[in-house]
Amino acid sequence: MALWVALAAIVVILLAFLVSLQRLKFQSRLRDEEAHHLVTRRLPALMDAERGLPIDVPGPLRPNLADTPFHQEMQTVIGQFAGFADETRQRADRAAKATMISTMRGVQSLANEQQLAISEMQHEHDDPAVLAGLMKIDHANSQLVRRAQATAVLCGTWPGQQRSAAPVLDVVRGATSRIRDYLRIEAHSESELSVSSRAVEPVVLALAELLDNAARYSQPATQVQVHFQPAHNGLSIVVDDAGVGMNPEARERAKALLTGREVVDINKLGDPPQIGFALAGVLAARYGFKVFVEAASPYGGMRAVLFLPNELLTKAETPVPAPAMNEPAADQHTSTGLPKRQRRSHAVPAQSAEHGSWGTGKPSVMGAWQRGSLTGRGSEDEPDDEKGTSAS
Repeated sequence: MALWVALAAIVVILLAFLVSLQRLKFQSRLRDEEAHHLVTRRLPALMDAERGLPIDVPGPLRPNLADTPFHQEMQTVIGQFAGFADETRQRADRAAKATMISTMRGVQSLANEQQLAISEMQHEHDDPAVLAGLMKIDHANSQLVRRAQATAVLCGTWPGQQRSAAPVLDVVRGATSRIRDYLRIEAHSESELSVSSRAVEPVVLALAELLDNAARYSQPATQVQVHFQPAHNGLSIVVDDAGVGMNPEARERAKALLTGREVVDINKLGDPPQIGFALAGVLAARYGFKVFVEAASPYGGMRAVLFLPNELLTKAETPVPAPAMNEPAADQHTSTGLPKRQRRSHAVPAQSAEHGSWGTGKPSVMGAWQRGSLTGRGSEDEPDDEKGTSAS
């Protein structure tokens, strides 16, 4: 009897051992599958997500391992990997921005030298064909300066230029002069307000990006309309285009960039980089104005609004009229009694110079563009008073 009891006990022990062995093999297989899933699916997806790709990182393959020490170790590995990837990305982003800042400073310096050379040639030559060619080169150089300046600002520097206070219409003209399709911009209203000196260059840069975006994503035969909307606490510069508009996803992305609260990763701006909204958001957050692209325009495209609070606005100074140059002299005859030849003044009517429409096909277009270009360069360039660094 005792022998049978001993044999039964041995059988039970063997069965328990076999069950435990099978359980261990099963758990080992589950852990192997989970580790394989981690290496082949979760970590690559996490790496792609860190690079900005729209990919969802999958969860654990076996949810029944959630409360086990093995699962906690897997989560620790994922956390360490994510932290290392984020640190590597930040180092790469800082290195890329530092390189871009150095490069853009060199580009801006060369572009400024070229701008001075062009201005000198414009003063030296009076041939219409030569001046027309110089204005085309001047316009291309203005776009080059804007691109270099925008890239430097996105990489962490400041605009680096201090301007005198300028009327809002001149600010629009200055922004228009820096885009390729400047002939398609039409301003239909004026304002007695001026933009304060510290905000002129940032507003010109941000508005240039909005105008360029509006012209670039609309048909070449259409116009981009600009008008001013006064408010009790500021002034809005409204830009309407007849372009293709934006889908809800793109609008939400633009809204996030325009808040200026999102850290701009230059590696996530596309290829080629779409820097317009990102730059406008960065400048708006730094200088205190706001930019919106949340409404459709009356022309079927998009409406962008740049809102300037009263803190960034001043009253425009009334210009003092210059003395007339064609008043007759006191003595109209020479000592011999012969009449003196008087120099005639060819004054440009004020209305055509300041209030004329400056859209496509208007004779005053080039004059308006040139005034805007000169407004952007009308004062001495000085380091921005808020930061010691300069983008130029």
